[in-house]
Amino acid sequence: MTSAAEQRAPAGEPTAGTGQPAAVVNGGVRHAVPPAPMVWPGAPTPLGARFRVGPDGVVGTNFALWAGGAEAVRVCLFDEHGRETQVRLTELTHEIWHGFVPGVMPGQRYGYRVDGRWDPWTGARWNPAKLLLDPYARAVDGEFGLPPEVYGHVRDWPQQHVADTVRDDRDSAPYVPKGVVVDDDDDWEDDRRPKTPWADSVLYELHVRGFTKLHPGIPEELRGTYAGLAHPAAVEHLVKLGVTAVELLPVHQFAHEDHLLRRGLRNYWGYNSIGYFAPHAGYAASGTTGQQVGEFKRMVRALHAAGIEVILDVVYNHTAEAGELGPTLSLKGIDNRGYYRLQDDARRYADYTGCGNTLHVVQPQVLRLITDSLRYWVTEMGVDGFRFDLAAALARSMHDVDMLSPFLAVIAQDPVLRRVKLIAEPWDIGSGGYQVGAFPPLWTEWNDRYRNAVRDFWRHALPDVREMGYRLSGSSDLYAWGGRRPYASVNFVTAHDGFTLRDLVSYERKHNEANGEDNRDGTDDNRSWNCGAEGETQDEGVRDLRRRQLRNLLTTLLLSTGVPMLVAGDELGRTQGGNNNAYCQDNEIGWLDWSLLEEPGWRALADLTSRLIALRHRHPVLHRRAFFSGRAHSADGLRDLAWFTPRGTEMTEADWYAPAATLGMYLSGRDIPGRDERGAPVVDDSFLAVLHAGEAPTAFVLPGTPWAERYEVLVDTAREDQAGPPGTVHPAGSEITVPGRCVLLLKVV
Repeated sequence: MTSAAEQRAPAGEPTAGTGQPAAVVNGGVRHAVPPAPMVWPGAPTPLGARFRVGPDGVVGTNFALWAGGAEAVRVCLFDEHGRETQVRLTELTHEIWHGFVPGVMPGQRYGYRVDGRWDPWTGARWNPAKLLLDPYARAVDGEFGLPPEVYGHVRDWPQQHVADTVRDDRDSAPYVPKGVVVDDDDDWEDDRRPKTPWADSVLYELHVRGFTKLHPGIPEELRGTYAGLAHPAAVEHLVKLGVTAVELLPVHQFAHEDHLLRRGLRNYWGYNSIGYFAPHAGYAASGTTGQQVGEFKRMVRALHAAGIEVILDVVYNHTAEAGELGPTLSLKGIDNRGYYRLQDDARRYADYTGCGNTLHVVQPQVLRLITDSLRYWVTEMGVDGFRFDLAAALARSMHDVDMLSPFLAVIAQDPVLRRVKLIAEPWDIGSGGYQVGAFPPLWTEWNDRYRNAVRDFWRHALPDVREMGYRLSGSSDLYAWGGRRPYASVNFVTAHDGFTLRDLVSYERKHNEANGEDNRDGTDDNRSWNCGAEGETQDEGVRDLRRRQLRNLLTTLLLSTGVPMLVAGDELGRTQGGNNNAYCQDNEIGWLDWSLLEEPGWRALADLTSRLIALRHRHPVLHRRAFFSGRAHSADGLRDLAWFTPRGTEMTEADWYAPAATLGMYLSGRDIPGRDERGAPVVDDSFLAVLHAGEAPTAFVLPGTPWAERYEVLVDTAREDQAGPPGTVHPAGSEITVPGRCVLLLKVV
């Protein structure tokens, strides 16, 4: 009787054995395996497969793979028929296996087989029967399915509690994508990065496929691709809107989870990375044997030419290999113990991400993988910054989140990375993982306290207006330390994860039945209000109120100090039908419906959004580079920021703690700190914003001297049509009527 660790796949199944089969059967035809080519020592750097000129002018590819603890590494080359040729790497330098293979040209498909011990109890999961994706692969050809053969263990072993300890010796090569050798020959000399200052930035979160898939102005063959996003029709919308940067949902090569494939679904959002250097091949219109790299670069150039930066949402906290019962696709088979955080029981993975595993970022080789990837996307792919998914997981030292962690320290001193935009999602699911306001200078953060306060204010659920005051003025309580600035706060009301803006005012409950998880997935804490009816309705009163609430939310976001982030489609009334977790909806639920722009109401919302962004760009007081002081800087007592009650009096301490539905915020353009590029003082108009979340209209007395003599109405969200002549002018000290659930923006004249 054998132990579970000694058991293998059932007898009679195809096996990799030594990983050196005598022949390959492809399409029913038996092909002889060609002899292995010669291999020269090559170099241990750079890591990955790099095409270059070798000794004596011979061209070929240098392969280098860190595989600490491995006993042998073989490069596996695949021809157009799927025939495999293996090349053993015999050189080992500082745990890096390397060799130069003459004649291997760009377009060559390849993978690795790595030999070592199979001892899951100590975290050792080497299995040479499994073809592994190069962590440094620049391009990936093929798609990850998850048949039993791609698991390092016997997935369907009868005793599931020990299944991960039973090695599966079946060859996975026919079932997994291959890396592709790419020629890095682009110097970017013709590219001009926009280099938009943080304070001037307006972010626009979008999905490459979802944004372009239904766009009528994009040729059908380009929809859903990088080329589609680069098309003038797509760029035109971004330019008209006025955003300065697109924040792309993950474009690293990713895989689909087993539980989705079993339900006939796919991972749509892409937060399941497996290739940190490769643009996701599914978004390429031009091909997947290296062409996707050039297509991505052309997309970046097109956006840069329009003055739009490219920020990538990156997922370095975990990989698609999941936990001990997950597939063996890359890192797990190269050195499981070196790449992943393991528990004291080394069979199990430490999971701070909710996705089964967590990369062990304090390990030097893992930190190198991440920073090499980041630098590659900046220097060779042209991107301008990154938003780090579950960044707190990256900031953990051995266990706790540590703002002096190796990852943050390396980023801070890196001459390339410290100059690009860095955005943290400042939490993970582990103990102590919520870190909003804690990341060091250089970093900005998604500010979910802003999201919660604005949602609660407009559904009239805040006990008082203290929280709203902080969030509107830049969240100084969170970020006014250590040299941080107001733009450390990325303000958002919605994101890809959760309701769309239209659904936020249309649903009070999630409706995720299409995800196949009995509506258990997705948050229940939506802080939403359906305005009187759940879901779509023909009640014109409810529909009008919903559109007004959308105008309120967008206006609040774009008048707040900090960096605003919009979600693609919110400006045109996009809905997901109440699904607040559309991560697996690669269909009309997840795609933008551009036909909404044909409806006058939604077209008016898009026009208002453009107008507000343009207003923000024109007025430095709306995108300040320093926090407000709240103090008078002149004898007349005028301060850079003041807060008013509906009575026209400045708010007292008691007013901040009292229940209220109305808040007046005065922004002085006379006292903006700093100077312009020529050294002159920055002077701007002054504004009064009145936010009223109550159902009934309210009287509001406009502050008199020294604040103003007259006020002109610029924005009134009670009106659907914001076009037309200049607004009404009111004398200071007069009492005006603010409609129910409304934002008024008035300029001092």
